[in-house]
Amino acid sequence: MISEYFIKRFGLTKKGSDNLIKGIIYTALQNISFMLPVGLYSLLLYMWIEPLMGGEIVDVNLGIFIGLILIILGIIFAFSWKQYHFVYNTTYTESEKRRINLGENLRKLPLSFFENRDLADLTSTIMNDCTDLEHVFSHAIPQLVGSILSLILVSIGLFVFDWRLAIALLWVVPVAFIILMVSKKLINRGSEIVMDDLLECGDSMQECIESIRDIKSYNYENEYLSKLTGITSKIEHSRIKSELMASAGVITGKVILNLGVVSVILFGSYLIMNGQVSIYTLLVFLIASALIYNPIENGLTFLAEILMMDIKIDRSKEIENQVIDDGLKEYGLDGYDIEFKNVDFNYDDLKNVLSDINFIARQGEVTALVGPSGGGKSTVSKLAARFWDPVSGEVSLGGQNLAELDCEKLLENFSIVFQDVILFNESIMENIRVGKKDASDEEVIRAAKLAECEEFIEKLPEGYDTVIGENGELLSGGQRQRISIARALLKDANVILLDEATSFLDVENESKIQKAISTLIENKTVIIIAHRMRTVASADKVVVLDDGRVVEQGRPDDLISQDGLFKRMLDLQRLSGDWQI
Repeated sequence: MISEYFIKRFGLTKKGSDNLIKGIIYTALQNISFMLPVGLYSLLLYMWIEPLMGGEIVDVNLGIFIGLILIILGIIFAFSWKQYHFVYNTTYTESEKRRINLGENLRKLPLSFFENRDLADLTSTIMNDCTDLEHVFSHAIPQLVGSILSLILVSIGLFVFDWRLAIALLWVVPVAFIILMVSKKLINRGSEIVMDDLLECGDSMQECIESIRDIKSYNYENEYLSKLTGITSKIEHSRIKSELMASAGVITGKVILNLGVVSVILFGSYLIMNGQVSIYTLLVFLIASALIYNPIENGLTFLAEILMMDIKIDRSKEIENQVIDDGLKEYGLDGYDIEFKNVDFNYDDLKNVLSDINFIARQGEVTALVGPSGGGKSTVSKLAARFWDPVSGEVSLGGQNLAELDCEKLLENFSIVFQDVILFNESIMENIRVGKKDASDEEVIRAAKLAECEEFIEKLPEGYDTVIGENGELLSGGQRQRISIARALLKDANVILLDEATSFLDVENESKIQKAISTLIENKTVIIIAHRMRTVASADKVVVLDDGRVVEQGRPDDLISQDGLFKRMLDLQRLSGDWQI
């Protein structure tokens, strides 16, 4: 039951929870072992005080005391070693598993999840939050629960020794913890404010780095740095407030604990004057108070830390508890036609982005999506690859409803070239090989040639082995786009989605790429999004979207003859082509 509680409360694995319980037990035993010297001190004190009180003189056997000291040290070492193993070693192993599990969950989540989330927030959860939780599981929880367990066992012994002085010593403990728990809401609120400010700062820093060229070119450095200074100052103030909220309860609790020593002295003196206890008994309790309060004070600090970590634990559990698609992994397709049937879609229950979308993108044909900006073209392509599921209606591939299929398995059928190309800090060879992990070098080179990449690759210092920097910073926009097209050519999937795939290319290279793509799309289902009318001139079918609705669809020549939106867009683009300074 305790193990299940830790799993549910802190998001641990079964093994991690079991090891945490063992760590807590050994922490309690370690704390108890630290009380063993008190017994030895008490014995020495008794042997010293008893003759002064008129008792018999007890011979001190130095060898026995040295032996007892060595035994006690051995016990402390054994429990400390076990405590270290189960608390620290297993904590870092569990932290590794937590990061891997979070990464695996993110990998399996539908792509729609990432469009709703701040990537800096996800990175912070996996890296910073997990690092902070390491300290909670290696220090706070074992020490807190271990202190409570050892306190209970030691308290039983003290009550047996003298229940009156035990009450005088221990009444402050529940009061101190109650005071801290009363401030829980303030601590949680402070933690939320700090987290929000940290994410805002992270986003601003990332924005600054990504847009540094624009900031410099418009002489906006001073204004932007002033904004960052304001954000960092905000973090400083929120952290101070959060720490004050937590420390107020901790410090108040520690002050209350000190009253326990005072009450033992006052009440013990009263009992001595009335002949109800001996000076020896009072001294034993004073010695015990010096050792018993130290783990309790640490426990108060660790409890405050645990309360501050609640928000970070919840953030990790939010990712772990996300519903992972469990659609069909094995299914048959009747060809690769993509069909939209009465599809409606909106983001977060807002106004419909798409309304009553109906069309078929047939295998062996090129279907072009055109229309004004904001008309819904990119949303349609995302639904076609099941980045999102429609609110109503159905999107199918080869007769299979996409909503019933496993996302990862489904995307094996798709080659996608996005307008915003993402490259990795790897060689060109490995960046293209993303399209097909087991591709040979010869296959990669062939795809690169088809995508007209060889021309600029040969000029690079190490050719295909040149590392191109973060997101391909060493390449131009057109070169990066051609690398992305080479990936799609290498994958050679049955469905191809091209979202402004040639937007960064000049006319000459665009013509070459279109020729390469024509070899790729034979007998495949192709959906392209383009604003340049010449890009869709040879399409088999054009679907014109405006304000989230299909207003026209058919062959390009037929739509031109209808004198509708497609014809007007074509005429406007021709006019813009004739514009000159």
